[in-house]
Amino acid sequence: MSIWGKIIGGAAGFAFGGPIGGLLGALAGHAVDSYVIESQPNDTGRDVAFTIALIALSAKMAKADGHVTRDEILAFRQRVDIPAQDVEDVSRLWDLARQTPDGFDGYARQLASMFRAASPILDQLMDLLFYIARADGEITEVELDYLKQVADILGYDEQGFDRLCLIYGDPEANPYHVLGVNPDDSDNIIRQAWINLARNHHPDALMAAGLPEEFIRAASERLAKINTAYDDITRMRQEAVHG
Repeated sequence: MSIWGKIIGGAAGFAFGGPIGGLLGALAGHAVDSYVIESQPNDTGRDVAFTIALIALSAKMAKADGHVTRDEILAFRQRVDIPAQDVEDVSRLWDLARQTPDGFDGYARQLASMFRAASPILDQLMDLLFYIARADGEITEVELDYLKQVADILGYDEQGFDRLCLIYGDPEANPYHVLGVNPDDSDNIIRQAWINLARNHHPDALMAAGLPEEFIRAASERLAKINTAYDDITRMRQEAVHG
């Protein structure tokens, strides 16, 4: 069953507490307080939890500057595979998340409790949030503050958030920034950084960590960016040597 089938069907078999459970309950038409079950989802339920939290954080990202634009909604759909028959239900979940009185921090904290701090799968989430923030032009100060607060909850320190800004805030990011290395690092250090990133951000590794397959297109784009950065650095260094 697709992730959308699990969510729209009420995530049968999974028990969620907190705002994630509340949003699922609202989608299913239950009273929030009667639907919430204080229980941690098991490993097979992390994909549902990740998706619910991502939709909620994306919806609140779009609302952060006071208004939601069509470009921001389209940005989400451009990076996530949603079958035509499920678009209406996913849109309803987006609207519920945007309107819910729960703050974004509740969703972020609940998600942070399920994944390792600043892990590659959370990088994937931040990538999508930055993508939505850029959708209607430059990232505003209010949007940047929202992204900073989410990143902080998810375990990114100041240096980690700066890295996210360099990578995801600029579609033409410096290849050294993408790999998290310095121009004066040796070829071996840069190659090892590339290998580690490519391994950790490979779609198969992310799926094993709880990323639903519907998000693989976005993950593949991220991996392509990593590989392109390494190729660009290699080419620049060869040109510098051979003139």
